Amino acid sequence: MFDSSILLSLVGLPLFGIIILFFIPDTNPDLQKNVGLSTSLLTFLLSILLWLKFDMSTPKYQFVEKFFSVPYSNMHVYVGVDGISLFFILLTTFLIPICLLASWDSIKIYIQYSIAFLFLEAVLVFVFTCLDVLFFYIFFEAVLIPMFLIVGIWGSRERKIRAAYQFFVYTLVGSVLMLLAILYIYPQTGTTDIQVLTTISFDYQTQIILWLAFFASLAVKVPMVPAHIWLPEAHSEAPTAGSVILAGVLLKMGGYGFLRFSIPMFPDASIYFTPLVYTLSIIAIIYTSLTTLRQVDLKRIIAYSSVAHMGFVTIGMFTLNIQGIEGSMLLMLSHGVVSSALFLCVGVIYDRHKTRIIKYYSGLTVKMPLFSMVFLFFILANMGFPGTSSFVSEFLVLTGSFKSNVFVTTMATTGVIWGAAYSIWLYNRVAFGNIRTSHISAFQDLERREFMVFLPCIFLTFLMGIYPEIFLNAMHVSIIHLIEQVQ
Repeated sequence: MFDSSILLSLVGLPLFGIIILFFIPDTNPDLQKNVGLSTSLLTFLLSILLWLKFDMSTPKYQFVEKFFSVPYSNMHVYVGVDGISLFFILLTTFLIPICLLASWDSIKIYIQYSIAFLFLEAVLVFVFTCLDVLFFYIFFEAVLIPMFLIVGIWGSRERKIRAAYQFFVYTLVGSVLMLLAILYIYPQTGTTDIQVLTTISFDYQTQIILWLAFFASLAVKVPMVPAHIWLPEAHSEAPTAGSVILAGVLLKMGGYGFLRFSIPMFPDASIYFTPLVYTLSIIAIIYTSLTTLRQVDLKRIIAYSSVAHMGFVTIGMFTLNIQGIEGSMLLMLSHGVVSSALFLCVGVIYDRHKTRIIKYYSGLTVKMPLFSMVFLFFILANMGFPGTSSFVSEFLVLTGSFKSNVFVTTMATTGVIWGAAYSIWLYNRVAFGNIRTSHISAFQDLERREFMVFLPCIFLTFLMGIYPEIFLNAMHVSIIHLIEQVQ
């Protein structure tokens, strides 16, 4: 009985935590913080239980639970998990407590902040488990509401309102075509059930049009060039935890949408548009890597590097072979941890010195040796150093793409070189050289709370790099089933 309702519990627990927070007076901020953090930690432990109970031998959806049905229609709000969605849920529940703990001292009015993140967690779990395409779209767009508030209210600089509206408008307008496609699909098929839609063969011209409609929405979320303009601005103005959840989870919704909808529902169109995806991905890898080299804001550097990494992800997905898709899945998980940790590193020094401009930092290894070691670890992970999660995932992507297109693999491999260039140059400018005491005089190394935030990220980065089978085995059968649907 518990197994069938475990997803309901995953959604309900953050909402229950929100209800409790409403009854805690503002005169007791410590209790507000503890309730918000405890709720997110319990949700994470529940997602671990979901992983332990997950049957890796079947591609079928598991833990299926129906909430309600829309009267006089064939639409149902019901959820389920397969090997593709499992780790996106785990990534979400893993990062939310890290976001709350990272903001422990920097956010003054904490109750609204906790409510926003817990609501975001519940909606994201719905996004990655919903098995009805219309309700997926609803929750897909509902994510914008708490994220808009997080950027617009708790952003760090004067341009935060502009960045929040830019993020909201870009992603909302891009999704309108997906809604139109869904409104076309429903009367044609009589259902919005994902499991049914993947068994229906649309004619070739219809697939082309519907694929483009879904692509317009999902490419903005990834984001793919040229629909990436909103991302650096949103990262620059968001609070540290906002950047963490934006890079760690929200960017993965686009990739998840490709795997869940575009590829299995429109297989012929996916093959037809593979050259387009390859071209945009290569442009993203090379162009944003070069753009990263000329940035002076720490957050913008990591934001542009995220676009480059997501270029590898989209290449891996559209290789339509096991190595490429598994590599893209693992790379999304790796990027969710490594990129989030890099934003946390930026948050550590921003909380102390209130600036993200690189020229004001130099020689941090002298006064902040522990921070410098942690920062170096994630810089190496970001550039795909052997033994880290990024190395394994990028290697799988390139292996899969080599089977599909040698030229694309060659061009994508240059991204590894550019990634090493901007990563090493960034660390060199921040960690080495003379201390800029004329600009910054007070230095303080990592506190215990800050180190405890980084510790699980370090552990996961090593685990995915040294023993990726733990993750690959769970997704393997579902990805094989996905490839069979295309063929």
